[in-house]
Amino acid sequence: MATNDAVFCMEKKLILISNDDSVNAPGLHFLVDCVKELGEVWVVAPDEPKSGQSSSLTFNSPLRITERPGYEGARLFSVSGTPVDCIKLAMHNIVPRRPDLVLAGINHGSNAGNSVIYSGTMGAVFEGCMAGIPSIGYSLLHHSMAADFSECAPFVKEITAKVLDKGLPQGVCLNINFPAKVKIEGMKVVRAARSHWTEEYQEYTDPHGKPFYWLTGRQINQEEGNPETDLYWLPRNYATCVPCVALQNAPSADIDAVASLLG
Repeated sequence: MATNDAVFCMEKKLILISNDDSVNAPGLHFLVDCVKELGEVWVVAPDEPKSGQSSSLTFNSPLRITERPGYEGARLFSVSGTPVDCIKLAMHNIVPRRPDLVLAGINHGSNAGNSVIYSGTMGAVFEGCMAGIPSIGYSLLHHSMAADFSECAPFVKEITAKVLDKGLPQGVCLNINFPAKVKIEGMKVVRAARSHWTEEYQEYTDPHGKPFYWLTGRQINQEEGNPETDLYWLPRNYATCVPCVALQNAPSADIDAVASLLG
């Protein structure tokens, strides 16, 4: 075998990481710590928090890329845009080759139930999945920037390694949520619970006497007591993995197949 061929075969797999909490978020740094031994890590994340951005794109403003000091061997870049902007720019203008895996998180806050629709973290995951790249989103049910992610580590390492090795079904990505401030009992591969947000907007008055509104809603689980769902297991101290379909022509997310893959 020629020397160049040997070098090519030994090339590390490329892991692209993003989030919606910004390039400075502790959860993102913790995710890098968990997977840095599994491949060549590149981070491309928003320069400021972009939670709730879903799959939004930037159309009417210029996007700027800034390289930041590296972290634990990973190259870090910030983008003045959304999580989806980060994934698109990363693949077209930043990373040296096509990523083998896209990760997002670890998000500060839940993306369980119908929150997956609004999540900027999962927007990045869906973008990677639509590009044909195995993609996973990780979230912890704790919004604090001082959140303790340590219980997540063994799950993140094992799941990431398995998906990096075996891939995922075409058009299917994973939405993984971890309970916070507890010992995690295990993980359940389930579906997202049917849920909705009360969308209770609190009304305030500004110094000029004009009203303004602040979103203060809470999530309502419409399937209380259903063990087939994520919102059933998370309060019972289990992590949940929800297979999500990111392409209209993709096969249905097969829970049993994903459970077998991660088992």
